[in-house]
Amino acid sequence: MDAHHHLWVRARHPQTWMDPTSMAAIDDDFTEADYADLARSAGVTASVVVQSVHAPSETPELLAVAGTSDVVRGVVGWVDLESPDVAERLAALRAAPGGDRLVGIRHLVQSEPDPDFLARPSVRRGVAAVGDAGLVYDLLVSDGQLGAAADLVGALPGTTFVLDHLAKPDLVHGDLTRWAEDLHRLAAHPNVAAKVSGLVTEADWSRWTVADLRPAVDRAFDAFGPDRVMFGSDWPVLNLAGDYGRWLDAAAALLPAAWGTDERAAFWGGNARRTYRLGGLSDRP
Repeated sequence: MDAHHHLWVRARHPQTWMDPTSMAAIDDDFTEADYADLARSAGVTASVVVQSVHAPSETPELLAVAGTSDVVRGVVGWVDLESPDVAERLAALRAAPGGDRLVGIRHLVQSEPDPDFLARPSVRRGVAAVGDAGLVYDLLVSDGQLGAAADLVGALPGTTFVLDHLAKPDLVHGDLTRWAEDLHRLAAHPNVAAKVSGLVTEADWSRWTVADLRPAVDRAFDAFGPDRVMFGSDWPVLNLAGDYGRWLDAAAALLPAAWGTDERAAFWGGNARRTYRLGGLSDRP
């Protein structure tokens, strides 16, 4: 199971974060049909699609797509967390076509200029409403925001959180000391899991190796253990630094040699299925 990928059609939802020069490899439209063909060829049988822009119209479209897809089983969407009616907005999304596929909410915190964004009372009320609705909150933060993320997770023990991309450790320069300390502080809270995803684009896009990724991934496995980590591709952003098959092979090579069949099955699908409450999906062996 792929716990993290994106879909977009730029005419409907421009990806304003994208630099068409340095990111030419993904300056295109990526649809469910594109993903489904790729996923099947890679042996992926279920996925979670994740929002990519702060646009109220994006989540209903993703839900409608998921509602008719035999691969996309869950949607991590977006709502304005500071709105006073977050609960009502979540209920409206669940009532929309495909609304039963809504499994979580995410905000692009990494792009927020306010370093105290996650500490705002209005934001915390919004995240709490996400948890009260039985949904997961996906944490998209940079490595420098991990401390604030740990404070949020600790303040809302009744909400389930998933850390995206291991908070984007600096794999180019290699100093992971502060990141690792904050990651362990975050992982000390039992209500948070982590996606091993989005790492190749934090390394050297053209020259990364499994060895470049291993220091960060080993620390994440140590911090969260085999029951709170899950595989994600971050496709199509992944295409900036490789392809789906290469990342699958890299992820497999990064798994601890001591892990048995159960731990590996949990990483490849079981943990994501449980965390996002995707009942009825089998673990991938």
